[in-house]
Amino acid sequence: MQGKKTHQEKLFIQFQLSDYIPADNFYRRLKHLLDLEFIYRATTKYYGKEGQKSIDPVVFMKLMLVGYLENMNSDRRIVGTSGMRMDILYFLGYDLGEELPWHSTLSRTRQLYGQELFLTLFKQVLKLCIGKGLICGKRQAVDSALIPANASKQHMIERLVMEDASVFSRELSDNSENEQAPSVEKPEDDNKDDKGKKAALTNHTHCNPSDPDARLTTKPGKPMRLYYRSQLSVDTASHFITYIQAFKGNKADNASLPVMLDQITGNMNENAIQVKEILADTGYSSGEAIRALIARDIGGYIPNHGSYKHSRENDGFIYDAKNDRYTCVNGVHLPFRRIESAYNKPAILKKIYESNISDCKSCPLKEACANAKGFKKLIDSMDKHLYVYMQQRTSSIKGKQMKLLRSSTVEPVFGSLINYTGLKRINTKGLKQANKCMLMAATAYNLKKLLKYTFGPLIKVQRQIIHCLSTLFNPLSIRLNHLGDTNLLLSF
Repeated sequence: MQGKKTHQEKLFIQFQLSDYIPADNFYRRLKHLLDLEFIYRATTKYYGKEGQKSIDPVVFMKLMLVGYLENMNSDRRIVGTSGMRMDILYFLGYDLGEELPWHSTLSRTRQLYGQELFLTLFKQVLKLCIGKGLICGKRQAVDSALIPANASKQHMIERLVMEDASVFSRELSDNSENEQAPSVEKPEDDNKDDKGKKAALTNHTHCNPSDPDARLTTKPGKPMRLYYRSQLSVDTASHFITYIQAFKGNKADNASLPVMLDQITGNMNENAIQVKEILADTGYSSGEAIRALIARDIGGYIPNHGSYKHSRENDGFIYDAKNDRYTCVNGVHLPFRRIESAYNKPAILKKIYESNISDCKSCPLKEACANAKGFKKLIDSMDKHLYVYMQQRTSSIKGKQMKLLRSSTVEPVFGSLINYTGLKRINTKGLKQANKCMLMAATAYNLKKLLKYTFGPLIKVQRQIIHCLSTLFNPLSIRLNHLGDTNLLLSF
């Protein structure tokens, strides 16, 4: 007999939301794992004693987490999706039919709270992961990625025009308290020169007035547009994120590394872990970066940049360290002459080696070797000894292994952040707001990994296996190595 379902809504129903959320549900487990009571104390300074009540700070932070956990970077979508999901409502502490905060409240509250609150939440989750024994922390792999800003290069204007407009606006507001201030009109076309031709856009001369911190930049495979740069550190043993920070898009990796090291080591030191090794790519190579690693007693593995030459013997020049000079194949000496600063970079110093014009005058290789003035000039970095030190480390067997380990560790993590935790594009304005977005995305990523583990049964099985093996193979050394999943490695 064919059945047919008929539906008639009940007028009265007894319903408790917690009864319909499975025990293994992600948000149910997250609610029991994550303690956010500290947020009430941390946000007290942002509110007064009187007036209308604000959104619950814990509810706000949970809604932010939901957005990144569900890969949504729209406040409107976050509220709309949360209202249709029973598990998310249970996580937020809301019942069916209870009205959620208005989406504009989320953006206003995000701007109200300082970035230190979001950093504290990230560190709390990091502490949870370390407390569960999931993060070793002694070896970190770092990398960066360009994240599109919420601004368009088509609306960039000259910096002088924007400064003049802002000054004019302030003067109007100061001098016409009782009068309506006239609007400041934007020039018809700020990106054209006196001849009507399109002017070249540069970060030095132009910016976007809605987001002055965004920077115009590009890299192979990416279009020229306004970006922020996300710097990231990942624990190589477990692939958990231990540090993330937003920088301006044109900030070089090697200039950012000293700042990053302070934050990375600080995050680990708060949990009694000392960072021993840092793995990075060529973009982080500089004398300043290597000195920063040595000063902190950290072993680095950073391949030297392409312009570095370990030896000039292939070019026909042999270095004499005793006399600090080069000698060409014809026996002409190029002694050290002076120190010069790099173009537009006074902090980068170079050593200049030059031959005499008379020595090169009768040389048969003069046309191919000497410059237009008739002598040979060689340039070395003042930090050459640091590059030699790093070359020895990266060219070793361990250095080659570390290069492969870095690429297989941090690059997939960045891919997951961008594609699955709402970091495909920054949906806020300003560097501080971008930093909040990146911290929340990293926090959501770590929470997803943390909830994948079941710790009690796993640790019990580990101890039983180690006890059995130790009784059977007493001379053998047995060590436990965390590499994402738990593996037992026997070293004979």
